[in-house]
Amino acid sequence: MGILDGKVAIVTGASRGIGAEIARRFAAEGAAVAVAARTTDTGTSPFPGTIAETTEQIRAAGGTAVPIRADLSKPADRERLVSETARQLGPPDILVSNAAVTYFTPVTDFTARRFQLMFDVQVEGPFHLAQLVVPGMREKGQGWILNISSIAARHPAFPPSGWARRGGTVYGMCKAAVERFSTGLAAELYDDDIAVNALSPTKVVPTPGTLFHHLTSEDDPNNEPPSVMAEAALRLCSGEPKTLTGRIAYSQELLAELAPR
Repeated sequence: MGILDGKVAIVTGASRGIGAEIARRFAAEGAAVAVAARTTDTGTSPFPGTIAETTEQIRAAGGTAVPIRADLSKPADRERLVSETARQLGPPDILVSNAAVTYFTPVTDFTARRFQLMFDVQVEGPFHLAQLVVPGMREKGQGWILNISSIAARHPAFPPSGWARRGGTVYGMCKAAVERFSTGLAAELYDDDIAVNALSPTKVVPTPGTLFHHLTSEDDPNNEPPSVMAEAALRLCSGEPKTLTGRIAYSQELLAELAPR
């Protein structure tokens, strides 16, 4: 018996990295998982990983999952993701918004198209998906919404270093917006027993994206395995909603806080 037995979860950005790890972890605990991302076939993305591969990994381990292609920058795809999940698995109990499109470019060089795309995927996407899943969660009398954030939401220290110097402003803006959205929605849904939280890794996780942007390396002793984020996500999406909501959480600190005494 898993702690998510009978639950239906949508995990976006689940073709690789943190999203794929969360999808596998939730399925191992009994959730039926809608594995959502744009990448359906090998070779169609510069990064490894597809929703078909994540789905097959879950099924091979005895779990339940369906792949649903969705471009989270498009409202119609968001609507189809939620409706297809409900049709194939049932109304979602859990939503994990992890999908991201990221460019590290200085503000003075940032194009309007890239700016809009980042906000469409990382801010409007989680906002719209939450609007779509909340009615079903209210009907069930319980639910969990988790938005994946980043330490980049914090204001840079001065003198600046690292990603702040390299053009992380727009990425930080997106994540700061997601965090404020998460706490605000948590307050609005408190009486509905629907938990809403934002979760960031304590340290950089070596994913295809972070490796591509040279934010970490596979052999960096200071990075964080994706399994840590998956475990923290599981705790936030299985706890009592009125007790564990409205958090701007960091993976390692959260797990230490919730560890048995």
